[in-house]
Amino acid sequence: MEFAITFKGDIDPRRTAALCRQAEVAGFTYAWFFDSHILWRDCYVTMAMCMEHTEHMRFGPCVTNPGVRDWSVAASMFATLALQSGGRFDMGLGRGDSSRRVMGRRPLNVETMVEFTQAVKKMVRGDKVTYEEDVAPVQIPWANGYDMPAWIAAYGPKALAAAGEHAEGLILQLADPWLVRWFTDQALEAGRAAGRDMTGFKVMSAAPVWVGDMDKARTQTRWFPAMVGNHVADLVERYGKEGNTVPKRLTDYIEGRKGYDYRHHADKDADHLDFISHDIIDSFGILGPVQAHVEKLKELESIGVTQFNIYLMCGEEERIVAEYAEHVLPHFR
Repeated sequence: MEFAITFKGDIDPRRTAALCRQAEVAGFTYAWFFDSHILWRDCYVTMAMCMEHTEHMRFGPCVTNPGVRDWSVAASMFATLALQSGGRFDMGLGRGDSSRRVMGRRPLNVETMVEFTQAVKKMVRGDKVTYEEDVAPVQIPWANGYDMPAWIAAYGPKALAAAGEHAEGLILQLADPWLVRWFTDQALEAGRAAGRDMTGFKVMSAAPVWVGDMDKARTQTRWFPAMVGNHVADLVERYGKEGNTVPKRLTDYIEGRKGYDYRHHADKDADHLDFISHDIIDSFGILGPVQAHVEKLKELESIGVTQFNIYLMCGEEERIVAEYAEHVLPHFR
């Protein structure tokens, strides 16, 4: 299993670069960034800065979406970052949750997400692409043939199938082993049904962690199940809550949800967290003493997780990276 960190774009860029250097030395292989251009600073500017201060670490948005930039603009930016970093750029993709909802717009559909994935990968590679009827074919003349890996974030059946059929990896914002396996199996099955060789398919479990006292851990990470609850609420609206398409393990915990303020997205001090129970906090993240982290990560690895991605936005970020460097990563080498 490899390890990653994710930033949401609210800490000093110089500190972000220092954390990337610290993590790379420790053995982390990816640094991801939330791409929500209104809520936080533009992630790609900071990403470029961090690339200059690292040698091997890979970077990418976790996640971008098809609905906030012209597709050729996105492709040009991604191709530029790949070129400048020596091929250290991946694309994580979703339908557009916080970046669109904060503008009063709904996320896009899965079909558009798949079209975007295919079109941008081709443009980054240097192929000629027509992605809208009123846009002339686009071909980036300086593209160097880079085959950009794409990861798709998913919870629902259509998005899970899209990840299995069209991406190199699956992003799951959860560290609950039962749910991770339930989602992963759907993506793998869809890929195999489409005739793909899934032996190299990557599965990311992304969640906050806290090494130390459980009361403090729950306080610092309570925001995460509330954020996941937005996606679950969308699934319930679309598929119902009978447990056939969306497992009751997910639908039951949002019963007390009264809404979500996107101005406080991923904010541990938000006022929309009351419905989250301790059991859900413990299940969705990785909390407590070091041994509990190692045991849960080993379980995730055993069910097919290839990358664990720490949402590094709960405080004491340098300490968390150091704890993992000294006490956790050595168990996975």
